[in-house]
Amino acid sequence: MLGNFSNAQRAEVLTQALPYIKRYNGEVVVIKYGGNAMINEQLKQQVMEDIVLLWLIGVKIVLVHGGGPEISETMEKLGKKAEFVDGLRVTDKETVDIVQMVLAGKVNKTLVNLIERYGGKAMGISGMDGRLIEAKIKDEKLGYVGSITNINIKPVTDLLEKGYIPVISTLGCDKDGNTYNINGDTAAAYIAGALNAKRLIMMTDIAGLLRDKDNPDTLIPEVTVKECVSLRENGIISGGMIPKIDCCIEAINEGVKNVIIMDGRVPHSILMEILTDEGAGTMVIGDHENE
Repeated sequence: MLGNFSNAQRAEVLTQALPYIKRYNGEVVVIKYGGNAMINEQLKQQVMEDIVLLWLIGVKIVLVHGGGPEISETMEKLGKKAEFVDGLRVTDKETVDIVQMVLAGKVNKTLVNLIERYGGKAMGISGMDGRLIEAKIKDEKLGYVGSITNINIKPVTDLLEKGYIPVISTLGCDKDGNTYNINGDTAAAYIAGALNAKRLIMMTDIAGLLRDKDNPDTLIPEVTVKECVSLRENGIISGGMIPKIDCCIEAINEGVKNVIIMDGRVPHSILMEILTDEGAGTMVIGDHENE
């Protein structure tokens, strides 16, 4: 990021970041990570480097990840066709085993390994560890897709207290020992709420909330929960953005200060959001924040 800068310019950039470093030092920031930023290897490495940098300056990072494309790819290799209803993966018993193998195994440990490689200290867990995410069946037609019933946040706070970056794969469980596939955005919202996080960052494949979905120049930089309701009624929040905004509102209702929807394909977008005036994406805030 600073490769073309002189030493004096680099020093100036770092100085300008100082107020933000002070603001976020010791604060919890939850990052929901997935989409193209996870598929592209170069972007993945940059995201992990950014996370390590924030951790090194004292931000308590919690990384919640998905892995949908990798799950679909593995299913295809095993001769099983992926099926979706309303954007949610139909998850029979065989599929939930594949989801567990890919998310809690391959994807989770790859991210942990990358963070460690760049100088961070990470610990990978799933929502099943310590019964972090308790769930029940969301809809019989979806199979083992879970609706969250409870968050036991202590495994995460224990890791934060010991200086680790928790890396969480979004699986859930119930008291009968069933495993559930949990929507990553929803899980991140609940976890951020349980942590009373200063910020939840949701990395997506779009610039943020747009007034015109085909024009990135119509980005809405900030929106309140109340404004989200009217934007939805007017059709500006539609399609795949509806569940994302619902998760943002859920997180704020659970106690998160604000939520950012940003384009994870933009290099160093996390650093731009946290350490600069400019920011990135759309910030969703509670109605009282503007009073």
